[in-house]
Amino acid sequence: MTTPLVRAAVLLIGDELLSGRTQDTNLRTIAEFIAPLGVQIAEARVVSDEPEEIVAAINALRARYTYLFTTGGIGPTHDDKTADAVAAAFGVGIDVRADARAILEAHYGTTNINEARLRMARIPDGATLILNPVSKAPGFQLGNVFVMAGVPSVMRAMLEDVGARLDGGAVVKSVTVRLRGAREGDLAAALAALQEADPDVSLGSYPWYQPPDGYGVHLVARSADAEALDRARAGLLAIARDVGVEGELV
Repeated sequence: MTTPLVRAAVLLIGDELLSGRTQDTNLRTIAEFIAPLGVQIAEARVVSDEPEEIVAAINALRARYTYLFTTGGIGPTHDDKTADAVAAAFGVGIDVRADARAILEAHYGTTNINEARLRMARIPDGATLILNPVSKAPGFQLGNVFVMAGVPSVMRAMLEDVGARLDGGAVVKSVTVRLRGAREGDLAAALAALQEADPDVSLGSYPWYQPPDGYGVHLVARSADAEALDRARAGLLAIARDVGVEGELV
């Protein structure tokens, strides 16, 4: 019996991402963390700090995929609107919760808990906390939605608590063949034929340029079927030979 694929989405939240001021690294971190657990990212979106946009994206993605991971918008400032948006998306209330407040008080001290910091203890009703070993302010899980910080080091630490909660499926693996001196146009027909012959494999072509070494193409095969991946590896190496270049597994 074939193990099914488990698909997920990532929602990156923040005006700073859309303006170009901040370059996202969280998508790659999440994808690399969950892939060995049998969960594959199938879609990613970036939205502004507008509550209506966040709510709409959450509802669309959580309905379509097994899991949704969000990053950003759960800090102490006025533009951190994700927690309220998640509560609105699920139609539940939100307020400062005792367990989240206790975590913050233990970290900052009871005399240093001001109104801004208490915003980070506002948790939607019914949610489970996600531990944050870096800056302590917790994320949370509500249904199939995991809400995490936008700061990359904090988000990565939160994933350790998230991983055990995921029920994964088939693990997708990949092989890459590097062709030096090849051009995509010379490979396209053969690559298309190989893809048509084996639909259990996803094939991709990615040109590279590395002066002064030259140029070439990386051919990548991805599949959860080990035998199909072996066939693809042999097929990609054959394509390299057919166009007269050396194919190197990387």
